[in-house]
Amino acid sequence: MRWTLKPKPDLEKVKHLQEVLQVEATTAELLVQRGIETYETAKAFFRPSLSHLHDPYLMKDMDKAVARIEKAIANKENILVYGDYDVDGTTAVALMSTYLKTKHNLVYTYVPNRYDEGYGVSKKGINFALENDFTLIIALDCGIKAIEKVEYAKSLGIDFIVCDHHRPGNKIPDAVAVLDPKREDCNYPYKELCGCGVGFKLIQALAQKDGETVEDLIPYLDLVATAIGADIVPIDGENRVLAYFGLHVINTNPRPGIKAILDQVEKTELTITDVVFIIAPRINAAGRMEHGNFAVALLAEEDYELAKTHAININSYNTERRAADKTITEAALEQIEALDEQDRLTTVVYDETWHKGVIGIVASRLTETYHRPTLVFTKSGEKLAASARSVRGFDVYNALEACKEYIEQFGGHKYAAGLTLKEENYQAFKQAFEDEVSKTIDKNLLIPEVKIDMQIDLKDITPKFYRVLKQFAPHGPSNMTPVFMTENLRDTGYGRCVGADKTHLRLTASQPESNTIVCIGFGMGDKYELISDRKPFKAVYSIDENEWQGNVSLQLKLRDIKA
Repeated sequence: MRWTLKPKPDLEKVKHLQEVLQVEATTAELLVQRGIETYETAKAFFRPSLSHLHDPYLMKDMDKAVARIEKAIANKENILVYGDYDVDGTTAVALMSTYLKTKHNLVYTYVPNRYDEGYGVSKKGINFALENDFTLIIALDCGIKAIEKVEYAKSLGIDFIVCDHHRPGNKIPDAVAVLDPKREDCNYPYKELCGCGVGFKLIQALAQKDGETVEDLIPYLDLVATAIGADIVPIDGENRVLAYFGLHVINTNPRPGIKAILDQVEKTELTITDVVFIIAPRINAAGRMEHGNFAVALLAEEDYELAKTHAININSYNTERRAADKTITEAALEQIEALDEQDRLTTVVYDETWHKGVIGIVASRLTETYHRPTLVFTKSGEKLAASARSVRGFDVYNALEACKEYIEQFGGHKYAAGLTLKEENYQAFKQAFEDEVSKTIDKNLLIPEVKIDMQIDLKDITPKFYRVLKQFAPHGPSNMTPVFMTENLRDTGYGRCVGADKTHLRLTASQPESNTIVCIGFGMGDKYELISDRKPFKAVYSIDENEWQGNVSLQLKLRDIKA
């Protein structure tokens, strides 16, 4: 693992912040590293406020979207809320449909089937709208590339409002309104909203027209925070405000569906990381193993007893998903070895029997193992479908664009994408992707990296320092958990491998003229030799709390250790 110590920020800025905030130099340094250099920006960071949210009407086409929805309500039109089957899509559908139902009773939902419709707006979905007399479709977390589908709907007399956050292509769909902050002609100040976040801006705009305030919309923010965490968008700017208040809702008064999930896992106080690893996989499992409708039904349910039944079913899908994920990951790793492809710069694997619902998770697992751009393919109807994942610093979307002569369609982000291609093009695409990555990737990106905020001593780790660190949350891209490095450490002599299979490392670190502190390194049992017999070592870690038999103490969560 590469250890990269971030450059020291400007000393004058650190000193200024230290004075105006009356904080320690380490805290001021961490803030300046995050671009927080004044009292005002620090106040906004530590005390997020709903007043920091931008006016939704700054988004291109927002006025058109609101006007069309108002017209539909006035004319008693049937409105179809359409969204993707992942967490961002299903939370957005639940958010939009439950809000609109407070204004209009002719609101229905549609989530495409992952297996026979695939990602995004489908012809089947439009035909469903036609057959059931829908004249307005609101598409969430999809639609920005649905040029032909929107045109088809228009020819049938069905209007579209697109709410998306993915990169547009060269052309924008000819919809009534296209809300996407990544549009080149959109001057909205914050570009990194998730799909559910764009949906929230639309209901915020509708609420404003009806004389409601953003405070009236707080109950919807548990959905927005869940989508922000699951979609791994930056947690800065507007996303930080939405995640902060959304987490508060999750922890104090969540909707029945989210409460039913949390009651099953017996978890009370959640961080954004808990949302990513507890709530999101269960919501995702519905669309992966059965149908995204189950997730929308859970999230939109107002009766707790019914929500509990939905949650039990979704939990069983998640158990099934975990088993499939494990089996396919093992098969994919075997395929890489059988084809002698361990030393390539990319991973591209395929098996027609692999479950389409878990290939994205498998791609992430393989990226963790080989740390290189990865695609996992399976058969989907007459074509092959793949999920792509990348390593930090490499734009897999651009690499796919360079190989588009072999691809039927693709879409996504810098670090995650999806695509389809004809089976006869698989080998040619696989080689073209390897060639493109070989030409364009910085080889350092193929070595896992841990970015270190600063070097400190154990004596700097105090309860007061940790209380301030806790206020840096919620964490995510653009505001990652602070990571520290300390040198000249020794185990006190009681270090050992722990866990049922002894794969974890637990030790008590000491440093001259400092207190000792307990350290836990998950999956680091193989590094025991580095700390045995009180050998000196250095460590990279984050700081968190350990609760044991009612006692709470600080501990170091190890990322890596070296001699």
